[in-house]
Amino acid sequence: MIASDISREAGFSIERACRVLQLSRSVFYYKTVKDDVPVIDSLNELAEEHPTRGFDWYYGNLRNKGLRWNRKRVLRIYRNMNLKLRRKRKRRIPKRPKQPLIEAKTLNDTWSMDFLSDALSYGRRVRVLIVMDDANREALAAFADYSICADKVIQVLEQLELEKGLPLSIRTDNGPEFISKKLAKWCEKKQIEQKFIQPGKPMQNGFNERLNRTYREDVLNAYFFDSLEQLRILSDKWLDTYNSKHPHRSMKGLTPNQKRLLLTEDAMKKEELIANNL
Repeated sequence: MIASDISREAGFSIERACRVLQLSRSVFYYKTVKDDVPVIDSLNELAEEHPTRGFDWYYGNLRNKGLRWNRKRVLRIYRNMNLKLRRKRKRRIPKRPKQPLIEAKTLNDTWSMDFLSDALSYGRRVRVLIVMDDANREALAAFADYSICADKVIQVLEQLELEKGLPLSIRTDNGPEFISKKLAKWCEKKQIEQKFIQPGKPMQNGFNERLNRTYREDVLNAYFFDSLEQLRILSDKWLDTYNSKHPHRSMKGLTPNQKRLLLTEDAMKKEELIANNL
């Protein structure tokens, strides 16, 4: 700046140099302030939607939007934001339509599944997979393990297939085990429809939620377990007791086993009626 040169070479003060040049001191001290907020907001938006892309992709996208910011400026801001450090992609749950909780009228029409978590007496965490048939509120499985991945969920369902057959559909929440590709592929192979409740809406799986509460009250909250084997043994005993002795008001006081027998007899009568009309 000329005023700075005069001040330095002639030994003038800044005030005198500005007076000689007829320059306001406020103009002399003014510094251009670039507002980087729009650039930062635009880069953040792109990084949220496409966390694995690099600078060239982001800059090209901004140019295509008609934002003609200087490349060096955008690169400086990009580096200051540490966007070179790849962000871990957050797995997104597809939008789930609201699923009405309709009571199944026949066995193996709809099953529901959910997880419970607890700890053994020495602190090690355990999980329990609860499976039920919505039609007769039967507890089909209460499988406990230290961890339960999609493969173990499939193993439980394959064991139930040998004992009970398979349902037309299975209702679950959006846990990683339930939305896994492995389970989806298995269900597709078995022609089972997967029904997912909306995130944060556990009562859309209300039948299983009620069963979970009963299991927790009767088993997890009632005993201290020193080993996984103890939990498994008591869970198997609970299954037998619950299905044979637990009356349900919604089923006019019938137990799950009694309701199963009634539904089986109804199905046989319908089959016989259809056969007689052929």
